[in-house]
Amino acid sequence: MRLAMLIAAAAALSRAQAPDPAYAPLDRAYTALRARDYDRAIAQFLAAIQAAPRRADIRKDLAYAYLKIGEPVLARDQFHEASFLDPGDTTAALEYAFLCNETKQQAEARRVFDRIRRTGNAIAKRAFHNIDDPLAEGIERWQRALTLGAESFSTHFELATLAEQRDDLALAATHYERAWRMLPDRRTVLVDLGRVWKAQGRKAQANAALLAASRGGQPRAAELARELLPVHYPYVAEFRAALAFDPGNHELRQELAYLLLRMGREPEAEAEFRILTQNAPEDLLSATQLGFLLYARGERSAAQPLFDRVTAGNDPELANRVRAVLRTMQLPQAAPAIDAKAMAERSLKAGYLKDALKYLETAHDADSADFDVMLKLAWTNNLLHRDAIAWRWFSLARSSPDPRIAAEATRGFRNLRPAMQRYRITGWMYPMFSSRWHDVFGYGQVKAEWNAKLPVRPYLSMRFIGDIRGTGGGVLPQQLSERSFIVAAGLATQPWHGLIAWGEAGTGLSYVRTSAIPDYRGGISLTRSIRAGATRWFAATSLDALYISRFDHDALAYSQSRAGYGILYWNLNVTIDTRKQDWANFVETGPGLRIPIAESAYITFNAMRGRYLRNAVGSATFNDFRIGFWYAFAR
Repeated sequence: MRLAMLIAAAAALSRAQAPDPAYAPLDRAYTALRARDYDRAIAQFLAAIQAAPRRADIRKDLAYAYLKIGEPVLARDQFHEASFLDPGDTTAALEYAFLCNETKQQAEARRVFDRIRRTGNAIAKRAFHNIDDPLAEGIERWQRALTLGAESFSTHFELATLAEQRDDLALAATHYERAWRMLPDRRTVLVDLGRVWKAQGRKAQANAALLAASRGGQPRAAELARELLPVHYPYVAEFRAALAFDPGNHELRQELAYLLLRMGREPEAEAEFRILTQNAPEDLLSATQLGFLLYARGERSAAQPLFDRVTAGNDPELANRVRAVLRTMQLPQAAPAIDAKAMAERSLKAGYLKDALKYLETAHDADSADFDVMLKLAWTNNLLHRDAIAWRWFSLARSSPDPRIAAEATRGFRNLRPAMQRYRITGWMYPMFSSRWHDVFGYGQVKAEWNAKLPVRPYLSMRFIGDIRGTGGGVLPQQLSERSFIVAAGLATQPWHGLIAWGEAGTGLSYVRTSAIPDYRGGISLTRSIRAGATRWFAATSLDALYISRFDHDALAYSQSRAGYGILYWNLNVTIDTRKQDWANFVETGPGLRIPIAESAYITFNAMRGRYLRNAVGSATFNDFRIGFWYAFAR
């Protein structure tokens, strides 16, 4: 018996001595707090929470640290987590409620204070009445104003707002609806109504109000409404419920009409288009759709007044498109107006990009797995200079099972990626052997860019330029075998028709002499390339002007051009400089071979014959055979 007790005591002792996974970061956090290093303390508290996510005390200490740096919202959220993890912690709950009140969440603060005051807590009782009494007085005041006949939008809206904050949801819903009926253009009030109905559990009515608010009117109201709506695309029944609630919502009815059209429910779609053309004579697009539906059914006399309205309207592009379609349309073919993809093709061929975009979006809604439509949406948005949207469509189209679509989408995605990414890391390396110098040269650069949506992009750069034997020359004109790592910060312009200007300041760190030399350089670069249709013939050229401070403030200008077929090409390179140095003024030409071995990686072979343009020490001509390996990446 005594042996069993000893074993149990040893086991309990071992459990008591089990290491606390949060001990180390907490120790560092409290040390930082004593030193008033709040940023470091917060980082360590976060690490402790990751190690022990169920400990409420850590979240409380983190919340107090957030208050030290003036972040009440972050502190509020941590107190909320702490009170959830430890429901009996009245202090955390009170702190959460006070911060809710401070950060304009009075309704939540009132609820928490109400719950705590019922336990007999005097602080919560006073805080509850400090919030609730003014709300009750305000509600009574606005209700009295209504009984006296002072009915207005403001009266109903203010009463509804106070009622919602006091959790009187039925009263709030009644007066939000009355306020909106008085001013239907105030779509944000419709969002308020939908939110309250949703809190009441009146799901169908809430969705109807929110769907109506999400179409037509204020963009801000539409954005707020979409955040509260279900994630699925609305069903026909949901559209009809929203229209029953808001029958004058033109955009909502128009979207329902097109949805019915895509579903093949033409009689129902026609009925909606008739309402649209009657209630909004200026809606020429709906008149066009109704006209084509009638025309396809053989009712040309009924369709013609609608077409006349469109051709006489103030949208010349739509009028020209209708004329073009009417010229090509023949009965008994189906009306092109109901084939969104075909209409998009016609609009693209005619150059009506905005119309094409509308039809492509309609076609995508009808078949969200049509990758050809996604690709066309990408190119159309790209042509309309909506590159951010185009980039997303290219990204989706890359998943196409059709290799042609996937390849074209990938190419478009990569072309736009540099302009879309907020932060971008690129790098390249080019080790090379030169028979002329009997040396191996290494060139490379890693660059981190920040796309701040400004005319210029800040970046940080680290270059490597060196060789094995210390030749002192260089194969590429801008790389002078500096045998250094060059760390720099710079600015580069956004590309404009292949033209970029850049400048940077940094330090060259020699890995041979263990010395540091200031390095200032900059220049402009222009690149152009062409391909002969779908063949493998190509031509490419780059023109660069470069200033480098560390080489006697020299400035170089050089051109490197290639033309060829497939992996074979011919080189022509020209270099000159302002200091008129022999080595920096030459022309060279010769054949080359580039063998791809992976994406953004290839091996090059170049046989060059060159001539110096100024008096050179030794021979004025030279031969050089070069073997190099190029690799680049972008993240």
